[in-house]
Amino acid sequence: MSEQHYDYSFTQERELSWLRFNERVMEEARDESVPLFERLKFAAIFTSNLDEFFMIRVGSIYDLTLVKKTHVDSKSGLTPAQQLSAIFEAVGPLYKQRDKLMAQLETRLRTCNICSLALSELDVKERKQCDRYFRDYILPILSPQVVDTLHPFPHLPSKSLNIAVELRRGGETSFGVVPIPRSLPPYLRLSERGVRYILTEQIVQAHVEELFDQYQVVSRAVISVTRNADISPEDEDYDVNDDYRQHMRKVLKKRSRLAPVRLEIQGAASDALVEYLCQRLELTPAQVFHSKSPLVLSYVYALEGLLPEESKAALCYPPFSPKAPAGLIRGEKIIPQLLRHDVLLFYPFHSMDPFLRLVKEAANDPAVLSIKITIYRLASKAKLIEYLAAAAENGKDVTVLMELRARFDEQNNIQWAERLEEAGCTVIYGFEGFKVHSKICLITRRERGHIQQITQVGTGNYNEKTAKLYTDLSLMTANPAIGADAAAFFQNISTANLDGEYRLLLVAPHSLKSRLMALMDGEIAKAKAGQKARVFIKCNSVTDRELIDKLSEASQAGVDITMNIRGICCLRPGVPGKTDRIKVFSIVGRFLEHPRIFVFGTGDDAKVYIGSADFMTRNTEHRVEIACPILDRSIRDQIRHYVEILCSDNVKARIMGSDGHYFHVPDHGEPPVDAQAVFMAEAIAKEPPEGTSAPTPAARKGILSALAQRLRRR
Repeated sequence: MSEQHYDYSFTQERELSWLRFNERVMEEARDESVPLFERLKFAAIFTSNLDEFFMIRVGSIYDLTLVKKTHVDSKSGLTPAQQLSAIFEAVGPLYKQRDKLMAQLETRLRTCNICSLALSELDVKERKQCDRYFRDYILPILSPQVVDTLHPFPHLPSKSLNIAVELRRGGETSFGVVPIPRSLPPYLRLSERGVRYILTEQIVQAHVEELFDQYQVVSRAVISVTRNADISPEDEDYDVNDDYRQHMRKVLKKRSRLAPVRLEIQGAASDALVEYLCQRLELTPAQVFHSKSPLVLSYVYALEGLLPEESKAALCYPPFSPKAPAGLIRGEKIIPQLLRHDVLLFYPFHSMDPFLRLVKEAANDPAVLSIKITIYRLASKAKLIEYLAAAAENGKDVTVLMELRARFDEQNNIQWAERLEEAGCTVIYGFEGFKVHSKICLITRRERGHIQQITQVGTGNYNEKTAKLYTDLSLMTANPAIGADAAAFFQNISTANLDGEYRLLLVAPHSLKSRLMALMDGEIAKAKAGQKARVFIKCNSVTDRELIDKLSEASQAGVDITMNIRGICCLRPGVPGKTDRIKVFSIVGRFLEHPRIFVFGTGDDAKVYIGSADFMTRNTEHRVEIACPILDRSIRDQIRHYVEILCSDNVKARIMGSDGHYFHVPDHGEPPVDAQAVFMAEAIAKEPPEGTSAPTPAARKGILSALAQRLRRR
């Protein structure tokens, strides 16, 4: 379909949709029902999200303005320059909202004796402590610089903090920069009474006169430059004699010097200083954003560790530890249980431990011949790596596809790849031009002459840290048909075959999109025949134009479509004649929503899939992704129960209107339902005692019926 034929009447610009999602994150920071310190963390999440948005999305559009100036976006009809203009216009008010919010949060936190202080607020003892700290620990490693003909403007790494100053001497104006070393702690704790602290950048800014003692300091401000981080390894020259890991190291080094796309300023910078910085960084005034809040808020996570236990109880979420899933006998080996029945883990309500135990058992099981796995992101400390290394050292054939191009995790993955190779694992790096984003593990055993295959397919990464923070699904099954497909998949990726055929698995880039569209065609045919037709989609983002058009076609044919989309959704629901029968809602809560679930049909005949792919062109056409059918009836029932609880959420859910903006779920007098809170309560209630196995319960029909009625009313 050519660009000029796109129908923009029911779609919206991708980046503006994402900004509305991030505004929704900030809404959680405003929510009085959220514990106070958790609200501060949501403000930090909003900030880090915006940082990455500028580095990746604004960076990529900036690149388009250089090479494809006439390119037209398929969802909005805008050129790259028009997209940037719309983004900058939309971002400005978000800074003002955050400033107002942070001021309110800081005021409230002070009543709890958690105080972010300015130098002027310190008492005499604290001021002496601050001065001593500056003299003994900060000053020796600072590198202040006056910019002149002999001292060029320094390179400012992306998101580093710096003090920019306007200086005057002898009637002449000059400018200086003081980079704040990243080796310094983000703040200085001032006393043991409560949590009183001052940020490092504020300390340095207060002592600027000492650094430029031959000048008059006219203006000063904290600044941070955001650089384009959208660099593709495939765009760089690759020496065939290089190890691919060495190539990635070169790419990462180059990323640190890419073009600036944003300048943030905290403080009263003079017009002359701002103009000078724009000139040096080659930025327009539209790319300059003024903030009263700190430019980096990641320090708030460290603050949590300083809170007294009694304060934590009042200011933070009640602690929750992942539980053992129903359906597994605790204390019994995992492999024999999986050979008897499938198991579904639901993170973070369930622990990742059963999967880790599976790999550990496999590493030491004499019957296990091989372990094959695709890895996209890992924690900085990963038991999984230890178990895979142990398996190789125990003589198992261990093959790991390590994706070295996982954005911002490249260095971590390089190090893990080296560790695995040292242990004797076969490590491969995927396909040129296609990231491997699938989450699949295959364990092959031979027992009594028979081959057995245990397959794990998930919606999230094998990251032991995020498994406690993100909601995700992980299916473990000994189904032979799924195992055969998994074996074929690993054979194909080992031989660089992207066009493999599979009986059950949907695999991008070859078949996932076409199969999803065929499944929607099936529902369209049912609707046209007067039968009940339904589609449910849960994923993080919807941007693929072909899938969007197919969803619109299904809506017009009479298919009822419900979409739970966490972030970007370029499809606008409820547009007359185009998306009338489509409902879109988003949930932002304590945990990050991350599963991908696709359901086609109704009742027991519904086809249910879980997988790694969003409805994004990058996922469907430019990545290796897997969606797996749920064949076990009890597991299907679990997922259907999960979906219905999600659809019943009227606390954290927001519904998208036809204009692309979100609004609260209308109050019909029903009791409040916070889906994530329900799942926590269910995980606690259903956790089997040690040595026992709780049955996998089907949801009560009365509840499901009520929820279904509520869903239909929406």
